[in-house]
Amino acid sequence: MFPIIKVCGMTEANNIRDIEQLGVDMIGFIFYPKSPRCMCEIPEYLPVRAKRVGVFVNESKEDILMYADRFGLSYIQLHGNESPDYCRTLQSNGLRLIKAFSISLPKDLFDVSTYDGLCDYYLFDTKTPQFGGSGNQFDWNILHRYNGSTPFLLSGGINPYSAKAIKEFHHPRLAGIDLNSRFETAPGLKDVERIEIFLEELRKL
Repeated sequence: MFPIIKVCGMTEANNIRDIEQLGVDMIGFIFYPKSPRCMCEIPEYLPVRAKRVGVFVNESKEDILMYADRFGLSYIQLHGNESPDYCRTLQSNGLRLIKAFSISLPKDLFDVSTYDGLCDYYLFDTKTPQFGGSGNQFDWNILHRYNGSTPFLLSGGINPYSAKAIKEFHHPRLAGIDLNSRFETAPGLKDVERIEIFLEELRKL
C-alpha cells in the first residue's frame, strides 16, 4: 500500500487547493504563534478530500476544541510536552491524535510506549532546541528499536531527493511521510511542482 502523504505548514488558499489536487492524504495547519507558518485566520479554501490536521504546542484543551470545530479538523497533532493524561482527555472528547516525538538518540524512544492506545499515529521528527521542525534529517535507523503497535509518520528533513531513501527504509509500523520546509518557496508556501515530481519519483521506485 502506498504510504500516507502529509504536507504540513500550509497557509494560503490557492496553494492548499493545488496541493490537495496532487492527491495527498493529509494537509497540516500550524496553530503555534511562534511558527512562521502559523495559521492566523481561516483561508478562503480548506481541504475537502484530504484530512485536515491541526498542529499545536502545549495548547489548552479548550483552545484545541475551538480550533477543531472552527477548522473542521480530522486530526490533532501535538508537538509539545503533552502528557498521556492530556492526550486521554482530548481522546475522550472524540478527537483523533497524532503525537510528535523528537528523535536524535535511541533513548528518545523510551517514553513513546506510555502513549500507546491514546494516539492514532505517532510522528517521529528531528530533535531541535525549540519546538518545530529543523529541516534536518535524523538517523532513521534508530526507529528499528521502536516495536510498539501504533503506526507512525516519518518526518524531519525529507527533501526532493529523499524518495530512494524512503523506499529503502522498512518498518512494519511505517504509515507515511510528512513533508514541510524542504518543499517550500517561502514559509507556508509549498512548491507544487517540486512536490508533484517527488511523488512521481516515490511511486516509480
